[in-house]
Amino acid sequence: MIQVNADEIKRDFPAYLERVEAGETLIILEAGKPVAEIKPIDSDSTSLRPFGLCAGQFTVPDDFDEPLPDSTIREFEGQ
Repeated sequence: MIQVNADEIKRDFPAYLERVEAGETLIILEAGKPVAEIKPIDSDSTSLRPFGLCAGQFTVPDDFDEPLPDSTIREFEGQ
């Protein structure tokens, strides 16, 4: 993990991006205080979720796409 001033990143962003891509984590400092963290994305987070992941764990009611009752709509609208 490296700490770098925001102005330094502005001057050479591509070089710092390469470091993040290589696996490093950057802590961005503003006036000497940490304000942000830039880290690589886990490679697993870009994979698609499998279809049917929750199959059988819940059921959709038959009236799922029916209009909501007026009382419920009024509650959502704060009336």
